[in-house]
Amino acid sequence: MTTTPTPALSVVQHSISWQAAHQAVAAAVVAAEGLGIRINVAVTDAGGTLAAFLRMPGAFLHSVDIAIDKAYTAASFGFPTSQWGAVLAGDEMLRIGLAERPRLVVFGGGLPIRDGEALIGGIGVSGGSAEQDEACARAGLQALGLA
Repeated sequence: MTTTPTPALSVVQHSISWQAAHQAVAAAVVAAEGLGIRINVAVTDAGGTLAAFLRMPGAFLHSVDIAIDKAYTAASFGFPTSQWGAVLAGDEMLRIGLAERPRLVVFGGGLPIRDGEALIGGIGVSGGSAEQDEACARAGLQALGLA
């Protein structure tokens, strides 16, 4: 007689600490100051829940949600938001279907946060160009020793 093993009742999940989330946000803002831009920056945990946020005085108000959604998108898919153009280029149905998804951001400024192989969150920046936003997000990762 074959028996089915009992499934595990829980799994271990890794998540960014509040200290690291705040450190990444602060580093992104310092990078933005160096570029002469004002940004909104968000860090989410691995599940896409907001862990830290900062809006520089004068940063675009509409960019608040965009920064949060960039972090959410990077955390939920595990790759930079700037890569979506290439992902969507060859698949029209995917492009049409994903365009209907709320909170999906398909331009630069969102990066996944990984601790080794573990996806622990995402960082999203909005307020500059896509390249400036991504540079500020990368500064956040560098402050954590992850880039």
